[in-house]
Amino acid sequence: MRALLTKLEQTSALDRTGDRLQRVVQATLRPQRVRDLLHGVFLGHPLHPAMVQVPVGSWISAAVLDLMPGQRRAATALVGLGTVSALPAAIAGLNDWAALSREQRRVGLVHAAANTVGLTLYAGSLAARLRGRHGTGRALAYLGLSAASAGAYLGGHLAYKQGAQVNQSISELHRIGEGWHPLADMATLPQRKLVTREVDDVSVILYRHGDEVTVMLERCPHQSGPLGEGEVTQIDGHACVVCPWHGSAFRLNGGEVVHGPSGNDQQILPTRVVDGVLEARLP
Repeated sequence: MRALLTKLEQTSALDRTGDRLQRVVQATLRPQRVRDLLHGVFLGHPLHPAMVQVPVGSWISAAVLDLMPGQRRAATALVGLGTVSALPAAIAGLNDWAALSREQRRVGLVHAAANTVGLTLYAGSLAARLRGRHGTGRALAYLGLSAASAGAYLGGHLAYKQGAQVNQSISELHRIGEGWHPLADMATLPQRKLVTREVDDVSVILYRHGDEVTVMLERCPHQSGPLGEGEVTQIDGHACVVCPWHGSAFRLNGGEVVHGPSGNDQQILPTRVVDGVLEARLP
């Protein structure tokens, strides 16, 4: 299985279809507010993994009820709920997928294909049940669950092996030692400009606004872009840093994500000033 997944990551033949689909998704989900909503920006957490709990939970519950006598009506209701709720979950997943790297999109394309097969089978199962053909409906549902399970396996590979939509910067915290770390003399820090420093070889950005200084991890949570090379802009009255790679934006006074494709907030380090020296530590 490992060899198969590695080969899938390297299958460039998928790029032609993937690139076309990416353009379609980006053209269709054009408004920034729509993309941010589907990325889960309002949650500070990717939305797609949360949304898939409804169809997966419904379908697994229906599979259990299909094994029990007298549960046709309940099983049909759950199959219907799972089928309907899978559609918005799929849209959120496509929105995330369109912002991934090429190797991730290859696996994501097969992930989406497996889930599409599963959804189609469940739609057929629902139609059969509503027509009174419960035996056919059960058979189609178990086939659909098999396809959706394969898709879920690939989704796990995307997240846990390839790091798709997980916070790419948070692991930097584990490299920072305990205690306070000196970063810069306050007198040398310019106002409202990004400055890059290191804490135990971990890159951070400093942003001074009056007597307040924000210290933020420099690697973007989305794809490890260099926030230190980003632009500072005002969004909804807040100073934000915009990643130069994919445009994710984070508030400099709290680290909250305000624009995707990142669905995760950025980590801020606590600070203090001792004898005119700015210091930071682990949260």
